[in-house]
Amino acid sequence: MQIIKSLSKLLFFICPVFATAQTTYLNQGSKDMHFIDRLEIKQQTNTHLNFSTARPFSRKAIVREAEYIDSARLGYADPLTGQDKYKELTDQGLSDVDEYNLHSFLMNNSEWLSTPRADFKSRKPILRSLYKTKSNLLEVNTRDFSLIVNPVIQFNFGKESSNSEHMFVNTRGAMARGVIARKIGFSTFLTDNQERGPSFFQQQVNGFRAVPGVGFYKPFKKTGYDYFDARGYFTFGVTKYIDVQFGYDKNFIGSGYRSLFLSDAGNSYLFLKLNTKIWKLNYQNLFMELMPQFKKAGDTLLDRKYAAMHHLSMNVTKWLNIGLFEGVIFGRKNRFDFQYLNPIIFYRSVEGNVGSPDNAMVGFDFKANVAHRLQFYGQFLLDEFILSKIKNDPTNWVNKWGVQLGAKYMDAFGINNLDLQFETNRVRPFTYSHGDTIANYTHYNQPLAHPLGANFQEFIGIINYQPRNRWYINAKAIFYTKGLDSAGKNFGGNPFEDYRSRTMETGFAIGGGRKATCLNSMVQVSYEWKENLFFDLNFQYRTYKIANISGQTNSTLFSAGVRLNMFKREYDY
Repeated sequence: MQIIKSLSKLLFFICPVFATAQTTYLNQGSKDMHFIDRLEIKQQTNTHLNFSTARPFSRKAIVREAEYIDSARLGYADPLTGQDKYKELTDQGLSDVDEYNLHSFLMNNSEWLSTPRADFKSRKPILRSLYKTKSNLLEVNTRDFSLIVNPVIQFNFGKESSNSEHMFVNTRGAMARGVIARKIGFSTFLTDNQERGPSFFQQQVNGFRAVPGVGFYKPFKKTGYDYFDARGYFTFGVTKYIDVQFGYDKNFIGSGYRSLFLSDAGNSYLFLKLNTKIWKLNYQNLFMELMPQFKKAGDTLLDRKYAAMHHLSMNVTKWLNIGLFEGVIFGRKNRFDFQYLNPIIFYRSVEGNVGSPDNAMVGFDFKANVAHRLQFYGQFLLDEFILSKIKNDPTNWVNKWGVQLGAKYMDAFGINNLDLQFETNRVRPFTYSHGDTIANYTHYNQPLAHPLGANFQEFIGIINYQPRNRWYINAKAIFYTKGLDSAGKNFGGNPFEDYRSRTMETGFAIGGGRKATCLNSMVQVSYEWKENLFFDLNFQYRTYKIANISGQTNSTLFSAGVRLNMFKREYDY
């Protein structure tokens, strides 16, 4: 990706002369993500928060809105009950738990506060310079330089009923972020990890030859995995309305638990991102360096492939946001196509002009906040479209599309901080795959979008409940059916397979082939003893069965652990 690296260097050295105040972004899995979701839905008409489809979130932008809410507390009449909420939002607060979360969010992003807060300071700093504030090991705030450094720790130990070996996650590392002269932002996240997950996790690693969410690994104690997770980026503002980010990390496009466009469930990648936010529009360009499917043998230089994506979202009203997505994976090994650097023109047009060799797709998404309690959202992805086939032959292989529909319900049934979410995802066979296996919609032996690939129907139910300030209860149930390849025939569920290897032209239905059925349910109870220091108890039950094969795989997991400044490890597939 030499051209993108060169372009980023040029931007880095030239644009800071004109740069505006810059930001950093919330880390993946941050505890603040759900709180921001609540703020957006309960505010309903906050057009700045309604741009939350593109993640990760800008700390500067979210702090600005949170400070406004903290100071203004504008009220509204609840359309469901008719009750005037002004008193609740001023005298009583968003709720005791929301007040705690708002205070915690501002404290964890204090470098962006308009005025310092004395209540964020620790009573007894360590060695007079460490933990001077309650949330950060080391914090420096001067006129031209800010720096925050924190340790990252996770120790989790558990047992799977059908496995004689114990499960464990052992993570140690550090994270740092800062801003130079209010113009250049930077962030880094480094962890060393050893992990032995449940049996289905090990099957996933051996099948994909990659640790889910990470990628490269080395064996550890025969059935464990040792891997290093290193991410980082720098940012600067070209103008008041355009931000640039260059680094090695993940991105997510969507409002759901899953994304059919671009997910953060896979490995990190090198990228250059331009984000333009003006008027009612937010326009994001991503240029990415990815890795095609590979089998690693010794120390070898892995091949590269490239992608370009853009997402345009618009606040049609104060409560309704709609978006257009387009992406293309370049089917040319180790070579970037300069035409895809154009940040405006539709990639489908470019793909056609160069001979249509690449894997291009388009999509539409929406998000509607209703009654200060509800959010409805969805995505529609179109990988290939032939109208005559959809009308006259709906099971033809060329009908490659996916759809997502979901809803969130805040303070469900009048219970403060009881939040529900339901989501369904449906993806046709052969979606994301391509005739050129370099151009399939994958990176580092993992899907770029939904972790199940294609040829599946999925239902997700989520409960988030925070009964007290420091207590978090999260419950999830995921049920899916997926079509697997059968008798050496390609039924379109594996995006790594060349779609030309199919043995028929029509007759492809979702779940076709060997039908696999999975129910994966999990409950986690967490207590935040100190700021960002959690004690976790986890229970998980998973059952998996393939049709016409006797027996099924049942996994019952119990685990407990502690984590500091670290997102929880999920086995949600």
